[in-house]
Amino acid sequence: MIDSVLVANRGEIACRIVRTCRELGIRTVAVHSDADAGALHVRMADSAVRLPGSAPADTYLRGDLIVKAALTAGADALHPGYGFLSENAGFARAVRDAGLVWIGPPPEAIEAMASKTRAKQLMGIEPLREVTEADLPVLVKAAAGGGGRGMRVVRELADLDAELAAARAEAASAFGDGEVFVEPYVEGGRHVEVQILADTHGTVWALGTRDCSLQRRHQKVVEEAPAPGLSESLTAELHRLAVRAARAVDYVGAGTVEFLVAGERAHFLEMNTRLQVEHPVTEAVFGVDLVAEQIRVAEGHALAAEPPAAQGHAVEARLYAEDPAREWAPQTGRLHRLSVPGNVRLDTGYTDGDDIGVHYDPMLAKVVAHAPTRAEAIRKLASALQRAAIHGPVTNRDLLVRSLRHPEFTEGRMDTGFYERHLPDLTRSAPDPLAPLAAALADAHGRSRFGGWRNLPSAPQIKRYAIDGEEHEVRYRHTRGGLEADGVRVVHADAAHVVLEAGGVQRRFEVARYGDTVFVGGTRLTALPRFPDPADQHAPGSLLAPMPGVVVRVAEGLTEGAPVEAGQPLLWLEAMKMQHKITAPADGTLTTLNAKPGQQVEPGTVLAVVQPA
Repeated sequence: MIDSVLVANRGEIACRIVRTCRELGIRTVAVHSDADAGALHVRMADSAVRLPGSAPADTYLRGDLIVKAALTAGADALHPGYGFLSENAGFARAVRDAGLVWIGPPPEAIEAMASKTRAKQLMGIEPLREVTEADLPVLVKAAAGGGGRGMRVVRELADLDAELAAARAEAASAFGDGEVFVEPYVEGGRHVEVQILADTHGTVWALGTRDCSLQRRHQKVVEEAPAPGLSESLTAELHRLAVRAARAVDYVGAGTVEFLVAGERAHFLEMNTRLQVEHPVTEAVFGVDLVAEQIRVAEGHALAAEPPAAQGHAVEARLYAEDPAREWAPQTGRLHRLSVPGNVRLDTGYTDGDDIGVHYDPMLAKVVAHAPTRAEAIRKLASALQRAAIHGPVTNRDLLVRSLRHPEFTEGRMDTGFYERHLPDLTRSAPDPLAPLAAALADAHGRSRFGGWRNLPSAPQIKRYAIDGEEHEVRYRHTRGGLEADGVRVVHADAAHVVLEAGGVQRRFEVARYGDTVFVGGTRLTALPRFPDPADQHAPGSLLAPMPGVVVRVAEGLTEGAPVEAGQPLLWLEAMKMQHKITAPADGTLTTLNAKPGQQVEPGTVLAVVQPA
């Protein structure tokens, strides 16, 4: 019987494992990097062990330090979560060799499926050895790891070498393995997967299907169970292939077999020998706790002959600290508040006041809704996200709400190209027109009628705010009866709540201010000074760092004075385990190059200046 588990992970999955262990009466040990010293998973666990350093390669990818931590803390088992070392056969062996229970599949099964090339060969599929024009488009893919890292779609043969090099570099950084392979890219396909659970007594469950077609950079954003619109025969075939893959490697524990579905055909992609990020939708539909089942299987318990019956539909959305309108640039900073209303499940590794750093994946939380029907689950999730209070860095919340309400998604017609087709519409700025006035009135509440500019009480007050880079100016007045503004009736105004009536309709706004950043409902505003600061001005053509990160590469031969073309890659930043390309905004001359490989930069740092031709 397992009494104490070390969780070899961080963030929301570590917190989720700790919660289940607590329910089972099992003590938990956390490990943490220096950057995560005060993280939620550390605060939740019964004890914690420091892994010196902040970069994943120095901490969560150091299997030797993690095994030592487990032994030092007196744990008798280890759960790897997902990502990091969860699919590392050598680590699994080291855990077992140390006398610890490994809560995962046998090392041999991990090894057999760890390389996507070997996994495909096991299923009778060969990757492309040479790529010709006839093969395009193709997908370059990391042989190890996942999460969209080390993946590139190539549509022009001339781009293949550069994309292979970029994919290798990203895969090596994320997984410590730069091996990549090339396979055909299926346009218009759906990403469908099957959750499996197997015990040591020969029983393998196929726990339904999941659709994970809404992806950005080959990383899932919205997932649901069961996958909508599949025929009974195709569903049965997917289950059969998933069980076949599990039995082929004598699998034990929880795993996922992934497919690309086009019409009635299923193309095997890979088998993930671990728990998936999207496992909560399967838990909701089947009424199981997959982490608890992993632990029971590791203790040697047998599964029932048949899995429980599925009930209803579940949809999950991943809330990221990123800006979808600016090439999904990850965001950092203080998360002041995270509150999601409604009867939904919230899996997160953050609480109010936590900082979002640069070292790890930018996912803040997973929000999951379960309901009797798909339409009800979608509506429930979209409503909860829209009403959520998310005060901190820019997030993808608006994108998620619009995605969930898009007719292509609600009608179940989506595929993996969803964001390629609809991203401009889904990220188009549509601020609440009354948000700037509500922010100004909340700010004005309680202030003296005679401000520093010595305006008379009846003179208009002016406030300026920026929303998505666009400036908004509002005017209001202090009167003996309170605050007034043209075109609306101010029903109530205090520092946190404003009620306005316009066109006979009253609307209520919650307002929160943190420095110059103001949140009015779901609208994020930046309070602007009355006069712009000349120090904030940059030379035309300045390329600013869109996020904190490290300069990993500068284009070969690039020097000041060199001619550049619009769209030409100039340098690459690495942030939150992804590489981001900085390109020339126009044809012209590179007049300034401040960036050097290995340089750590903050948002707004001038990396280069291109003088347009």
